Amino acid sequence: MQKRTFLKRLGQVVLASPLLPQMGHGQPQFPKNKTALDEINEDFWLKIRGDYDLKPDYINLESGYYNIIPRPTREKLMKHMEMVNREGSYYMRTVQWDNKKAVAGRLAQMVGCSKEELIITRNATESLDMVITGYPWQKGDEAIMAEQDYGSMLDQFKLAAKRYGMVNKMLSVPNHPKNDEEIVQLYREQITANTKLIFVSHMINITGHILPIRKICDMAHKKGVEVLVDGAHCIGHFDVNIEELNCDYYGTSLHKWLATPLGAGFLYVSKKNIPKIWPLLAEHNRKPDDIGRLNHTGTHPVHTDLTINDAIDYHETIGMERKEERLRFLQHYWSDAVRGTKNIILNTPEDPKRSCGIANVGMAHITPKQLADTLMEEFKIFTVAVDGANVHGCRISPNVFTTTEELDQFIKALKTIAART
Repeated sequence: MQKRTFLKRLGQVVLASPLLPQMGHGQPQFPKNKTALDEINEDFWLKIRGDYDLKPDYINLESGYYNIIPRPTREKLMKHMEMVNREGSYYMRTVQWDNKKAVAGRLAQMVGCSKEELIITRNATESLDMVITGYPWQKGDEAIMAEQDYGSMLDQFKLAAKRYGMVNKMLSVPNHPKNDEEIVQLYREQITANTKLIFVSHMINITGHILPIRKICDMAHKKGVEVLVDGAHCIGHFDVNIEELNCDYYGTSLHKWLATPLGAGFLYVSKKNIPKIWPLLAEHNRKPDDIGRLNHTGTHPVHTDLTINDAIDYHETIGMERKEERLRFLQHYWSDAVRGTKNIILNTPEDPKRSCGIANVGMAHITPKQLADTLMEEFKIFTVAVDGANVHGCRISPNVFTTTEELDQFIKALKTIAART
């Protein structure tokens, strides 16, 4: 076999082989059957924990920013880096785009949309900002958003307002809504004849509050308004089917709950809307409805694209249903234990359907920063403080490697701090 032929096949096989979930060397052998008892099956989750190299200096309850990569996925990342480095420009000039497209296709299948409507990006910020500033705004057009939405997107809307003369209308989502209709009504009452787009968080990043996206989208579409959804914390966290959401655009980061390497996300754009979005970077020889016209990125770390595939493999060995149940169990394990305790304020809805693994807790007598500092310095528990947008507390985001023993320490710490005057 000629060397050039061998190298080309090698580059193709590196991606093509893992497209079916495999149990390679170092991959944990998990049972395929799922039961309602899995969320309390600590033996199972201790096996998962064994795949993570965790820093022993503190208990990590801040997985929301970046999700540590499990060892089996990290080992695959290193192999992809070695392969790309070995093949060099040959790989970059031959199969890199086919491989990236194949991974995007698998992601599309995972989240329930067409492969012609999804591209791989670097993160949710890039995905969402591409729509925000690539939208065909006219002076006086209006967009609706909430103060609890992610700051980078709100900043991008401000930038669009300066550039195009469009108008941003802000609302505030309550931490404890009575029902879905209360939330839908907040967005409905802001709509006018000039409204073009609603920007809404699928899961509010600072509280873990899951919003009724389908109901918001159905309401908006009846009024001729499109919906851009921030799903940064959703993919790999709980089951998401984009077609069922009925949204127009959806952006996410994959280095959070899918545990890919840093620098991975995706953007979904419904087929009918692809032609209207102006690309961030120019791409040639693409039809107006080809989503690839939005995906010119230049030279970038292609080994990250390849490793998304391995992260999906690992995710599927656990199972989405089992993982979602576990994350929701962990959140309620600690939040239910402190709910109603004097001085402790929970900023996340109690209804299990309105949250999953993330929640937010504050103290009546100290600031969020003081709470975060005390948890870290005195109890060796790492969290992140949130102080604004009607949310004052620490975001708590345990992960699949978190144990109930660690949460017992967290519960004890919260109650100890709450008892102080």
